[in-house]
Amino acid sequence: MAEVGTIGKVHHFNLVQLYGFCIEQDLRALVYEYMANGSLDRYLFHEKKTIGFEKLYEIAVGTARGISYLHEDCKQRIIHYDIKPGDILLDRNFNPKIADFGLAKLCNRDNTRIAMTGGRGTPGYAAPELWMPFPVTHKCDVYRFGMLLFEIMGRRRNLDINLHGSEDWFPVWVWKRYDAGEQGELIMACGIEKRYKDMAERKVMVALLCVQFRPELRPIMSDVVKMLEGSVEISKPLNPFQHIMDAIFPCHSIEASQTDASTSINSSFSAMVTKGIVYDALMMTLNWPLPTVNKKTAYFLKSFPVFRKVLKHIFILSLKITMIASRLESRFVFYYCRSVIFLIYFVGDNV
Repeated sequence: MAEVGTIGKVHHFNLVQLYGFCIEQDLRALVYEYMANGSLDRYLFHEKKTIGFEKLYEIAVGTARGISYLHEDCKQRIIHYDIKPGDILLDRNFNPKIADFGLAKLCNRDNTRIAMTGGRGTPGYAAPELWMPFPVTHKCDVYRFGMLLFEIMGRRRNLDINLHGSEDWFPVWVWKRYDAGEQGELIMACGIEKRYKDMAERKVMVALLCVQFRPELRPIMSDVVKMLEGSVEISKPLNPFQHIMDAIFPCHSIEASQTDASTSINSSFSAMVTKGIVYDALMMTLNWPLPTVNKKTAYFLKSFPVFRKVLKHIFILSLKITMIASRLESRFVFYYCRSVIFLIYFVGDNV
């Protein structure tokens, strides 16, 4: 009923049209317009199905227009909360239409912030504020669209555990190439022809602006549309992942009086944290700044080596399961393991 109540009130070329619904004791169904080419993820993540760069760019612009309509042109602002390739449907002409409004929320325009009791949507696309006990805004959809742009750009999932180093989490790899002025290498790695260089660079900059850690630094979707269309100048994006890069278990933050404890923690944990696949899995799945190791944690782990060893194995196992659950979109497993990881991080506060 939530989806019927939401999609039944809106009409836009880039939103899927609801024809009817059925709610009976043994049957609940929604009847949408037929989308001949299925969902976008079939063409991004399967080698047998491909779409040219220009058409993918048009799909990105069309999707941005649909989100902009939900945020800025409806009587009540609609926050989708679950923008991802699987929810972008394509008609016979490959025009994009946003679907799956089951998690959508309507809000008055006067309410700039919305209180939530927990995270919503698919892990890996969610904005950082959705995992925090703070109100969120429609800018969480902007973040999700930025993550979608990365996947359209690379024609791959943002997290690929088959790759090594920083390239396994695509958004950070893109930022590093952009920050180093290696856009040519980036475009070549994505298989984009040189004639599309300007469009590709525009898409990269917009994606980086959309995934800024602070919501107020992300553009509104109407501006995103203009930037993709090339009608306005795009400002240089800041590093959206700086908060994570600065927080990679900084054992040096423990005071000098705790030197032995920090050394012990470093030997136990640094090997697993600094490995690219685990670190990038944390960034992708948690989208959270990693906490520092506090004094109580350091002292406790030094005093009880058996506990430290058990904790290490639980931590590694939780990270691996979280990464797999995120890729398989298993929300229950993801949230459970995420809670275990946070518990391990903050256990020292109550010792």
